Amino acid sequence: ILNNYCARTIICIFTLPMAILAQIIQNTKHLYMFGVIKKIFGTKSDRDRKKFQPIVEEINTEFEKLRTLSNDELREQTNIFRSQIKEHLKDVESQIEGLRTQAIETEDILEKEELFKEVDELIKTRDLLLEEVLLDIRPKAFAVVKEAARRFTEDKNLSVTATEHDRELAAKAGKTYINITGDKATFANKWKAAGGDIEWNMIHYDVQLIGGMVLHDGIIAEMQTGEGKTLVATLPAYLNGLSGYGVHVVTVNDYLARRDSEWIGPLLEFLYLTVDCIDKYRPHSAERIEAYGCDVIYGTNNEFGFD
Repeated sequence: ILNNYCARTIICIFTLPMAILAQIIQNTKHLYMFGVIKKIFGTKSDRDRKKFQPIVEEINTEFEKLRTLSNDELREQTNIFRSQIKEHLKDVESQIEGLRTQAIETEDILEKEELFKEVDELIKTRDLLLEEVLLDIRPKAFAVVKEAARRFTEDKNLSVTATEHDRELAAKAGKTYINITGDKATFANKWKAAGGDIEWNMIHYDVQLIGGMVLHDGIIAEMQTGEGKTLVATLPAYLNGLSGYGVHVVTVNDYLARRDSEWIGPLLEFLYLTVDCIDKYRPHSAERIEAYGCDVIYGTNNEFGFD
């Protein structure tokens, strides 16, 4: 049991009372057995990496394929994903809409209540179907975000065919990184976030791809300062933002909420998503209500909770 300890440690142990010595030996047995078990089965982190590694490889394979696409073709992947989601949910969405209309039009209170209960159950079914299709497109969707990040890193200006989405963004205050000239829109890789100048220079590492999958699965991902939490959030935010139901990214203070929404906003906006931060606006204001209509909504837990 004690063969891994130095002689000095053994001498010190044997000068202790027998009861304490017995407890130390017992604890050492447990530690030794725990070490053996860890070697055989691995840690939770090891098992998680083993689970996600094949998907990481799939993401990176899709990522390499995207290099040959034009900027317009890369952005178009968002519309393709949205079409896949819409097709997968069309039947249940039709049922929900029909029951909801029926519930609103009926005058019988009891019947109205029963109809809305049926709507609630169908929404649960829709959420399960949504998760199915999101998991199906996840490798390609993550690859699209990673490729967009690579292009913003390597090119100071990304030129695309201007769409209504681009024109609406360019017309908003503060969106100086978007320039419209004729039928072309240019996205610069420099902008301001929380008052500071940002030049995009981040591409997702494998560990950040894993972090994105962990977050999407509803599991807590612990990361230290500087390990790329802001970049990790782009992945599940984009994936879930494709649904059109909105995804809330919750931070611990309003500075981080504003900074992160402005930091990664241009990347997601380039991919046809809308991004805003509720902490910028007064509660119940028209601007905050509009922010809630975005695909990705940043905010603090307090503001989301009170709203």
